[in-house]
Amino acid sequence: MLNGKHMTDKKLIEQIDRLLIPNNSVAFWSLGQMGFAIKGDDDHVIYIDPILSNIVAERTPEHAEIFTRSYPPPLKPEDVTNANYVLITHEHMDHADPQTLGPISKASPQAKFITSKWTSEALKECNIPSEKYITPSIESPLDLGFLKVWVIPAAHYDIEYDSDLGYRYMGYIIKWNHITIYHSGDTLIYPGYIEHLKTLPSIDIALVAMNGRDAYRESLGILGNLYPNEAVWLAKKLEWDVLICGHNDLFEANSIDPCELMHAVQKLNPRQKHHSLQPGEMFFYHK
Repeated sequence: MLNGKHMTDKKLIEQIDRLLIPNNSVAFWSLGQMGFAIKGDDDHVIYIDPILSNIVAERTPEHAEIFTRSYPPPLKPEDVTNANYVLITHEHMDHADPQTLGPISKASPQAKFITSKWTSEALKECNIPSEKYITPSIESPLDLGFLKVWVIPAAHYDIEYDSDLGYRYMGYIIKWNHITIYHSGDTLIYPGYIEHLKTLPSIDIALVAMNGRDAYRESLGILGNLYPNEAVWLAKKLEWDVLICGHNDLFEANSIDPCELMHAVQKLNPRQKHHSLQPGEMFFYHK
């Protein structure tokens, strides 16, 4: 179910806080790019990859025209007072945004940050103390009490692993209130990816980066992601219930026609449930 009114700033936080979550349900809100707020019970909220500033344009002035946000953030980071955990998939600024993470840490002093050691510099810049870091392992799930988190390596474009820092790019599978959510992070399909996913809990909702890739963007240093037809094929092969398009709205130069997802669904799996959410838009899932 989609909420019918665009929410911004404190009204959106109030909506998240007020919403009651019944058994076997979860609600999530798009924050743009690969950012989401997720609520799987009445008392807890997690955030994944929030980017609520214009940091990429500000820190790459030579490419500011390309990397200026296409829309204002649906939340001000200093208004995020309800974060229990913030999950970060990798250290790129559109996923680990110090101008977002620092204010969230201050507004939500209870929040802890789950990410690899590759992201430690971004967290240090925010003055987030090391005792608030949690470095997950791919060997076993992270049990947070009200939910469990599994890590799957991501390839952006390759799997990068360091013996001290761990996997550079990660995706997360979250089991919460009997619902399983997959956040792909930035990734392509790599050898063993599908086989690894099959060993993890069966996915109900997949939040997948599907803005594609091409030589022009790569010439600008932009690393791409899955095409919609690849994501739809994965959803069919792995029997994902709902497919949500991510990473295809924040920067106009790094986006593709959103109709490509609809065309891919029609061609490969016409009955596949799928959505492209607007920033601030809520999706409610029950099974």
